[in-house]
Amino acid sequence: MTNVVRYLTHPQVNIDPSIPVPRWGLSAVGKARTEAVTITGSLSATTRVVSSGERKAIETAEIIAAKLGVDVEVCEAMHENDRSATGFLVPDEFEAVANQFFGHPRISVRGWERAIDAQLRIVQEVERVLAHDRPGDVLLVGHGGVGTLLYCHYSGFEIARAHDQPAGGGCFFAFRLHDRRVLHAWRRLEEL
Repeated sequence: MTNVVRYLTHPQVNIDPSIPVPRWGLSAVGKARTEAVTITGSLSATTRVVSSGERKAIETAEIIAAKLGVDVEVCEAMHENDRSATGFLVPDEFEAVANQFFGHPRISVRGWERAIDAQLRIVQEVERVLAHDRPGDVLLVGHGGVGTLLYCHYSGFEIARAHDQPAGGGCFFAFRLHDRRVLHAWRRLEEL
């Protein structure tokens, strides 16, 4: 049997411009979406849940891990691309800067971490996590930006926003553990 690794992005969050983005938590909708997937049993073969250190990812991972009866492993280096130079941006401005981030991966856009650096970081951290081979599937819980960079890497694609998750978050892609072959592109959490 082939073990599967799923990379899941956190769903909807409580947006509060007065709080640093890494400390945002899940909204009621985000929590409900996550709780709903735990009822399906589709993650029953998952023996490891590994989360970014950001609050919204940890909250997502904890809901799922509690149902599976496993602990959450927190990996700080799985954080979203560093956008602290700008902090919160209103949605239209954020989308424009995100387009530049993916469109010019070798340039720091407005002080953001470069896409190529964020990609190298997330790939190295995921590979470090997966080097500890254990039976069962693995669930990685993180973020849309670095998740897209990870998806591009394992799919053999150049960095491009065309490979980004659908809007709203709470999406996942999957790949085989033994050879890192991508099994499918982004799907909504509800398709688990």
